[in-house]
Amino acid sequence: MERRTIGASALEVGAVGLGCMPMSWAYTASQRDGERSLRAVHAALDAGVTLLDTADMYGPFTNELLLGRVLKERREEAFVATKCGLLVGEQHLVANGRPGYVRRACDASLRRLQTDVIDLYQLHRVDPEVPVEETWGAMAELVAAGKVRALGLCVLEPGGAGRGRRTASAPYAQALRQLERAQQVFPVSCVQAELSVWAPGAAAALLPWCAARGVGFLAAMPLGNGFLTGTLTPGQGFEQDDVRARHPRFTAEMMAANQSIVVGLRRVAERHGATPAQIALAWVLARGPHVIPVPGAKRERWAVENAGAARVRLTEEDVRELAGLPSARGSWD
Repeated sequence: MERRTIGASALEVGAVGLGCMPMSWAYTASQRDGERSLRAVHAALDAGVTLLDTADMYGPFTNELLLGRVLKERREEAFVATKCGLLVGEQHLVANGRPGYVRRACDASLRRLQTDVIDLYQLHRVDPEVPVEETWGAMAELVAAGKVRALGLCVLEPGGAGRGRRTASAPYAQALRQLERAQQVFPVSCVQAELSVWAPGAAAALLPWCAARGVGFLAAMPLGNGFLTGTLTPGQGFEQDDVRARHPRFTAEMMAANQSIVVGLRRVAERHGATPAQIALAWVLARGPHVIPVPGAKRERWAVENAGAARVRLTEEDVRELAGLPSARGSWD
């Protein structure tokens, strides 16, 4: 697989990563299967995927434990990216950026992952009660201690898909300010944010910042929570523990309204002998050499298919056609 670099330290990873969250968190619990997920991780590594993206809150903790079973056997083949900064409560999440917590969280992640070093340690959310400089400084100490190789920051677009109406303010404005403040303390190697055909906002708002500073970009949810694969049926419904049951783009009406996006992806896919998912990932890969899509998968089949997107090369005609697809609609529209 093509290799891409993350940050000024030029850490190399496969062009397509593996998002491990669906194996243990956010999607329907009844469809989780630990052994099947292990096979998916092994299949991804076999296909040239190296970046495995997880977080201590996925489960919570069980996703890191699952990956630890793989890393015990194949640590040299993997680039391990995990996160701290979010605590799981009853029906809610709480940000925690206190330095003491960050240090304890890192040590706990190292134990669960069965490794001596985390390749990319990411702040899942900035704690509004703690200056980002304090949190980032504690994370920088972990690099100095040899427990972490590089640091990254995950950001959300306020009012983006799934979080209510978009605000009138510039997208990611607060995130860019936080990134600048963190950069003054210790180099930011990577930014992670949602980026896909139906959520392209980060392309204009964040990618230029990253490119200008040699910072890598991990594209989260590049398959639109599964919608862009073309395997979901409008009105199919989701169990209540699945985040899509409350997502404004996954009501039956909006899934039907957004089918034209999948139709467009499928049309391009037919020209390449590819799948809609592979075209969606190829679109993300084409945003720049510093961009690595991290599609989630919990089955071997999907992990291997996603890895195959690295071989797809979109033409200028393809790019124009995808750019002309209608904007995604949510239940607020």
